[in-house]
Amino acid sequence: MVSEALKQNYRQVFTGSVGFGARPAVLVVDFIRAYTTPGAPLYAEAVVQAVPRTRPLLEAARARGAPVIFTRVQYSAHGAEGGVFVRKVPVLRTLVAGARSAEIVPELQPDPRDTVLVKQYASAFFGTPLAALLTSAGVDTLILTGCTTSGCIRASAVDGVQHGFRVIVPRECVADRAPEPHEANLFDIQSKYGDVVTADEALAYLKGA
Repeated sequence: MVSEALKQNYRQVFTGSVGFGARPAVLVVDFIRAYTTPGAPLYAEAVVQAVPRTRPLLEAARARGAPVIFTRVQYSAHGAEGGVFVRKVPVLRTLVAGARSAEIVPELQPDPRDTVLVKQYASAFFGTPLAALLTSAGVDTLILTGCTTSGCIRASAVDGVQHGFRVIVPRECVADRAPEPHEANLFDIQSKYGDVVTADEALAYLKGA
């Protein structure tokens, strides 16, 4: 865990805030059955808990007319699209077309107005049209939800700010397998790449409060 002394040092050095902008989108990263099915290799109880906290944000974004974008991971049977990544994490090879584990969780099924992108690497931006999609929609604020905090969320947060978006991470709407990497990466995102807020704060923003 991060010591109080180090936290204080960071507070003195990393003092900025990206803030909320005028044109939001909600990005739902890899909330798929692989992470919510008990007994599955990638299962994480914290992800199960984060899923229902995310639903109100999607409903508010749709009511506002803001884009809602889902990502899910999928490979061909040989997994060549994953390159070295699937060598490092071989379980990813099970996420193939037609696999139940690769399906978006039923609690957050995409609306016909939503966009679903397929990705093969950690960042939702890498190898996908996400940046162009957000830019063409005039989006300036990316509300980032999904899993896992230490992997795809952090990678997407880094790429998000590098593409010029205000990255907002509602802490109850992202999750990891253990609290230590979850909290450490939220700490890092808050310090350098975006603003970590509560789900209620993100919801109030989407509702225009």
